[in-house]
Parts: sequence; C-alpha cells; structure tokens
Amino acid sequence: MTKSHDEHHRQVSDGWIRAAIFGISDGLVTNSSFILGFAGANPSHNVVRLAGVAALIAGGFSMGSGEYLSMRAQKELLEYEIEVERKALLENPEEEMAELRAMFEARGIDTELAGRLATDLMSDPELALQTHAREELGVDPSATGSPWAAAGSSLLAFAVGAFVPLLPWLVSSNGNEVWWSMIMAAAGSAAVGGAIGQFTRKGVVAWALRQVAVTGLAAAVTFGIGRLVGH
Repeated sequence: MTKSHDEHHRQVSDGWIRAAIFGISDGLVTNSSFILGFAGANPSHNVVRLAGVAALIAGGFSMGSGEYLSMRAQKELLEYEIEVERKALLENPEEEMAELRAMFEARGIDTELAGRLATDLMSDPELALQTHAREELGVDPSATGSPWAAAGSSLLAFAVGAFVPLLPWLVSSNGNEVWWSMIMAAAGSAAVGGAIGQFTRKGVVAWALRQVAVTGLAAAVTFGIGRLVGH
C-alpha cells in the first residue's frame, strides 16, 4: 500500500525569523560577555547589575533600530525596482514578453512552449510582474518583509537572550552570581543552539555545542580582560 506524501514547507524567508534568531543569540553572547567582563574587574554587586541592565536596554534598542533601518532600506529598494518593472510591463509589453520567453528558454524549455508560456503570463499583468520580479530580482512582490516586525522581534529576542545571564544578579547577592551567570549563559546558549539546529535540520547537538563554545569563548576573553584591567 502506497502512503501519500504530505510535503510541508515552513515560511523561512520573512525577515523577522532571521532577526529573532540573531537577536536572541546576540543577546546571550553580548550580555554574558558584558556582565562577566565587569565581574572580572571585581566591582560591587550593584555595578555589575547596573551594567547588565544598561547593556540589555541599550543593546535591545540598538538591535531593533538597526534591524528596522536595514529592512526599511531593503524594502524601499525592492519596491522601487518592482515599480520599475511594473512600468516596463505597461510601456514595453513586447520587450517584456521577449524577456520572459528568453528566461524560459534559458531554463531548457522548448522554444514554442516558452513562447506560449510567455504569452499566457503577459495576459495577466500581476502574474507577469510576479514572474519578472522573481526571475530578475529574486523576490516575491507580495513578500518584501516588514521592518516593524523585524525590529520588534529583534529587540525582544535580544532582551530575552540578554536577560538570561543577568537574572542571577537581579535575584541574588550571595557572592555566587558569576558562577550562576556562567551556568545560565551556557544553558541558554545550548537551548538556542539546539533550537537553531532543530529549525535548520542541521543537528541539534552540533548547533548546541557550537553556540555554547561561541558564548563561552567571548565571555572568557572579556572576563580575563576585566580581571587584568581591574588589577
């Protein structure tokens, strides 16, 4: 008995997914390093806590604003190019149809069939525009991304990542905050790396170890520098 094949593809082209993944990873690495760098200089508990909170807020807004501006610029550029293509379809339909036919032929489609496909597509202006945009610009005109969604997800994700190593400094002052911060940073990094590995289907364990190694290296370097500067 043959089983039906249920093929399901996830939407991975939206900017907010990339921004969220990068944001939470960056939040973990940045604030773990920042907090442990300060802690390495052996200041008071309140100084490290204030530094961690400041880094969370400043880093979150920096990530969010940077993501918004870059996505906004990219979106406006794509929209401009799409409008250029839309105008060309209205003013030079024969040339645009010839371009479509050439595109299909370049993909190995028979000349006669390529001509029929180009003619059929040009009969629907929106479909013709979508095809030209995908082939020439590599983008779907209806899916150019949302700058606000990318900025919001980046800010929130960074804040979540940055909060993990900061938590011990907010709830305790018994002198073990450095160790707890390290433990929570490692656990959070493993969770984020594992989630990325699951999402990309490239290996949960490998990605978890990679993320822990990156966070640990950055934190160790800044802790050492803080120790040297503090002395």
